[in-house]
Amino acid sequence: MSDRGERVIKRLRGMSNDDNVRGMARYGIATAGTLGISMPEIRRVAKELGKDHELALELWKSKIHEARILAALIAEPKRMTRRTMELWVKDFDSWDVCDQVVSNLFDKTSVAYELAFVWSVREEEYVRRAGYVMMAALAVHDKLASDRAFLEFLPVIVAGANDNRNFVRKAVNWALRQIGKRNLSLNQAAISCAQEIAGLDSNSAKWIAADALRELKDQKIQERLANKSNKRNK
Repeated sequence: MSDRGERVIKRLRGMSNDDNVRGMARYGIATAGTLGISMPEIRRVAKELGKDHELALELWKSKIHEARILAALIAEPKRMTRRTMELWVKDFDSWDVCDQVVSNLFDKTSVAYELAFVWSVREEEYVRRAGYVMMAALAVHDKLASDRAFLEFLPVIVAGANDNRNFVRKAVNWALRQIGKRNLSLNQAAISCAQEIAGLDSNSAKWIAADALRELKDQKIQERLANKSNKRNK
């Protein structure tokens, strides 16, 4: 590891907090290699470091929980190869690392949409979660994407709704809700999708559908989307 990499790792270790590690465990966050550093603290370090792709690759190899989240914040999306992304996604061992890496880095790459489809049908729990988190992140961050791009995700969301693993079903639900909050048209499509999921014979599907419909039909959401549509049409 480079001198800079060693200095960053030493700094992170100096910020460790055992009480936080125990607290993170209560939220289902893996504690192996975890230092207990809060996200605001990690973001502050990332801001000070700036973009440094080579350092990001080094930090990932350290296997330290927070160092991997930091890596996602300082890596350069344009320099992320599909091979590197495949290596990283196989290393995911906690939902928070998965979500931070996907929503801060992977969703900004040129292969984001493709990998959302590929990973969402893989068997590994966190790889599959990454596919659905990618859909959710793209729905929030890619403001210029067409509705069609997200409509194509809906059949995959239906297909994943029977997965009873907690970290997968929550990601499926998240993707559906975020797509349905982009605009009125996608909202109606997402509601129809949720209604289809409600008819599936699994506890996971019924939970996903009920939770998504509650938010997608919420009056405040409907009013916000209507106002957004009216402004666009003026």
